[in-house]
Amino acid sequence: MYDCIIVGAGPAGGTAAYHLAKQGRSVLILEKQSLPRYKPCGGGVSPAIAEWFDFDFSPAISIKADTIRCTWKTGDPVEAKLETPEAVWMVRRDVFDHFLVQQAQKQGAELKENTEATGIEFKSDHWQVNTANGPVMGRYLIAADGAKGQMAKWLGFKERKRRLAAALEAEAPAKVENGNIAHFEFGMVKNGYLWNFPKADGYSIGVGTFIGGEPQDFKKILDEYGNSFGLDIKTCQQYGHAICLWNGEQKLHTENAVLAGEAACVVDPFTAEGIRPSIFSGLKASEAINKALSGDINALEQYSDIINAEWGGDMAWAQKLAGLFYRFPGVGYKVGVKRPSAPQIMGKILCGQLRYGDVAGRAIRRLTPFGG
Repeated sequence: MYDCIIVGAGPAGGTAAYHLAKQGRSVLILEKQSLPRYKPCGGGVSPAIAEWFDFDFSPAISIKADTIRCTWKTGDPVEAKLETPEAVWMVRRDVFDHFLVQQAQKQGAELKENTEATGIEFKSDHWQVNTANGPVMGRYLIAADGAKGQMAKWLGFKERKRRLAAALEAEAPAKVENGNIAHFEFGMVKNGYLWNFPKADGYSIGVGTFIGGEPQDFKKILDEYGNSFGLDIKTCQQYGHAICLWNGEQKLHTENAVLAGEAACVVDPFTAEGIRPSIFSGLKASEAINKALSGDINALEQYSDIINAEWGGDMAWAQKLAGLFYRFPGVGYKVGVKRPSAPQIMGKILCGQLRYGDVAGRAIRRLTPFGG
């Protein structure tokens, strides 16, 4: 009988496992694939996550980007070097996720790879997780199995407040020039943006839409964007995937179990940043489970409250900004992105130095006369 079973070895699951194991709890991570495994993701990570750990992430960082460059339909560029203590980390998720799980294993967490959860049953005071390799038992359960996972549904979260965004990403091997620049392109895609994030050995280049609308030819748009960098995206492996954006306060706990990561729909609805909020939810899930194991009967309910207040409160501002910006992107680019301070502000948000609540009021006032 484990103290906690964690389903999913992404950033949320790895974080929860690390912190629970560090507290001396017995932890089992179930991962349906073999680590390291590819995960489609731009791979931009806020350096602010370092404050939640006591080890060095350097082995998991591919490159660091200290400059943001934005374009409108590949022209009208604005570029700014970040005035932040630490540049944005660019990671490959196969390396990053595996590294985080390895740190958890060093603390005593167990990992069962190639072990997909096939169902769950609550047994009076603990959970039984059924797998193709047999059942496992845990007093508590963290569902961290991502946007497409089944755990939330099995746990009874049938009506989650979530907005599903769509993204297409390609990994383009290349000799990287100006590897310190993270590129954002607006105008080529409706209701979203394109990105080109450098890695040590190539680029993660992708397109996403975040507030719905009519279907768009992602492959054609991504190919055209790749051409602007001299990249032939048609020859690259491409990955389509869903993203679970934050869409309002909701209950994230049930009997002896919590949702974390994209299963909890924590992704930023404006930038689609997912790694930092997933790690934050994994951290808070571990704290809640640890308290529950020590006898605090309100710990899991408090987990929902903490995520809704500390992350969701700021995401409400991000959602308002996204609704205005992506519906009127031309105006948003002119009055928002093109402002000299705008890339700096976005960099500080991405690096965890600013919250949307600190700046959203002014930004919304600039956009509202045009969008209202």
